[in-house]
Amino acid sequence: MTPQLKSSETRIMSNAIKPGGLRKADLFGAFSLALIAASLSGCGVDYANPDTIAYRDYHERHPIVLAQAPTVVNVYPVGVGLDPQSAASVKSFAQRYREFGSGEIVILAPEGSRAAGANVVAEIRKELYANGLRGYVAVGSYSARDKTLGSPYRLAFQGLKAKVPSRCGQWPSDLASGTSVEGWKNESYENFGCATQSVLAAQVDDPRDFAHARALGPADEEMRLRAIGNVRKGVDPGTDWKTTITAIGAVGN
Repeated sequence: MTPQLKSSETRIMSNAIKPGGLRKADLFGAFSLALIAASLSGCGVDYANPDTIAYRDYHERHPIVLAQAPTVVNVYPVGVGLDPQSAASVKSFAQRYREFGSGEIVILAPEGSRAAGANVVAEIRKELYANGLRGYVAVGSYSARDKTLGSPYRLAFQGLKAKVPSRCGQWPSDLASGTSVEGWKNESYENFGCATQSVLAAQVDDPRDFAHARALGPADEEMRLRAIGNVRKGVDPGTDWKTTITAIGAVGN
């Protein structure tokens, strides 16, 4: 279906076809539209910026550093004592302290635990002692914010730890700004890489691995002699890996 033009649109088109051009009223209207368009163009933002993009690596903005910081483990015992999973958490905490800890160990029980809490604290101290810790253990309590949630027993010590000194979640600039060129330069924003660095620092077992490589272990003499002997015989010294391909549907028959 052919769309119908309005009368004013038809009149302008017919005048444009006629010899002699548009009428004065139409010329005045076109000139007014041109002036309005020119005035509105000044309200826009020029996004073409000749400035060079500064290279900022997130490793420099959110570096992983080695620091003396607290290591905290939350233990959620089931019942009036330590269940096997809670005992395993205490054992892992004791091993971590032997490797990187120093000073006293702190046990914080939730307020209101009373007799059951005293029994759990006693079993935690017993488990720490059984795993080779003979230092001073401080016992205290803390106030739980929400009584309806499970309140853990907290074990903490001060020691060597890898961490990111900057805080994540900082958004000082508007990434989708429509009134300035900020956020349109294809630059990495302030919070970029912070979560990745923080998770990496928490996952690495030995924080010293961020500072330097570990010393090489002793060489495997038997493996080395076997490889040298094969080279002398003209045999490939590489390991011969056996690969077996199982046909689809053959399993279970």
